[in-house]
Parts: sequence; C-alpha cells; structure tokens
Amino acid sequence: MRNIVILTGAGISAESGIDTFRDAGGLWEQHRVEDVATPEGFARDPDLVLRFYDMRREAIQTKQPNPAHEALARLDRDWDGELLIVTQNVDDLHERAGAGRVLHMHGTHLNAWCTACDARTPWKGPMIDRPACPECGARSLRPDVVWFGEMPYEMDRIHTALRQADLFVSIGTSGAVYPAAGFVQEARAMRVRTLELNLEASQGSRWFHETRQGPASQLVPQWVDEVLGG
Repeated sequence: MRNIVILTGAGISAESGIDTFRDAGGLWEQHRVEDVATPEGFARDPDLVLRFYDMRREAIQTKQPNPAHEALARLDRDWDGELLIVTQNVDDLHERAGAGRVLHMHGTHLNAWCTACDARTPWKGPMIDRPACPECGARSLRPDVVWFGEMPYEMDRIHTALRQADLFVSIGTSGAVYPAAGFVQEARAMRVRTLELNLEASQGSRWFHETRQGPASQLVPQWVDEVLGG
C-alpha cells in the first residue's frame, strides 16, 4: 500500500464543538438550508447570509483540533507514500493540527471570494459591512464556500487521486451529500480497498469493505497507529 485517499466530513470536527451541517428537519442553526447555503438565498437576502457566515467564521476560530485531526496530521508527516486528505469541512482544523496535504472540496470559511475579479483571499473578519476586495477594490466579497447547486473544487484532482489509490478511507461522513458520497463506489469500481470510520453506519456503509464504528477521536488514532506500524 502506497497511495491513500482520505475523505473527512462533519463527524471529525463535531468533537471539536463544530456543529454538523444540518439537523433531521433540514435546518442549519435554525435557518433553512435554502436560505443560507444556496446562490439563490444569497441573491435574495445577502445580509442574512453574510451575517450567518460571519458568526460561523468567528466561532470556528475559537475551536481546537481534536485527536482525530492530530492523528491525520501525524500520518501526513510520517507517511512517505502518496496521501490526499479531501475534506468536506470548511474549518481549518486539519491545517491547524499540522496536516499539509489537504484539499477543501467545499471551500473554507477563512477565505473570501471576490465575485468581481475572482480573487480568493485569506479572511478572518466580518463581511457584513461589504469590505473592499484587497485585489481589485470592489465590494463584492462572499464566503469562499461551495453552496448547494455549485460545483465542488478540484474534482479532477480528486478523481485522479482515487484512480491511483490503494486505500480509500471515509471518516465522519453521512454518505448523503454528493458527489463525495459517490467516492466509495468509484473506488470500489477500480478495486481500491475501502474503509469507513464513523460514529454510526452511514447511508453508504454497504459499499465499504470494512466499517468501524465509534468516535473519530478514538478510531482515527488507532487506525493511524496500524498504518504506521505503531
């Protein structure tokens, strides 16, 4: 085994106090997903959306990586084969734990995207007051987060990594949000070994060769120890 692709979802950050994306009623922190996580919602009420993301951006900066993030950072540091950590999460906890081979397929709260000049800029402050883009000066910033109806980032790179992988591992994902939910089927079609580490069975559990259930902060360090030989 030389090439590993890891997909991480909300479950890996939940133990750091970051809420999962939405509850069973389709609400995200008391808001309809359609109102705060779609281009149409932003066009309809930009103040609501900017205020919502300003609060989440501020909250994320108060959270800390947990043992699951730290274990993956250790794997990134010590694994001399190919490794790609594809995360659905828009926090920066993988990076703060020390991981470098990370791809944010859904963007990140800590970037601003200028819709006027297409520049992406590191951003930790609020956007509600319509600050100017550092690159072009336009007041056209929005969160650099992929909303429903938008294409996730770097899909070609992800598909290439899956084709070359020896092992695909899914950590803390629901198996409900596509295209990420389809990665396990893509891996299986190419005879890649698949492993799921999750608090409970996901909607895609049947596609994995092996599923281990429990908290990510316990399962991930144990698995990394196995991979690195203790």
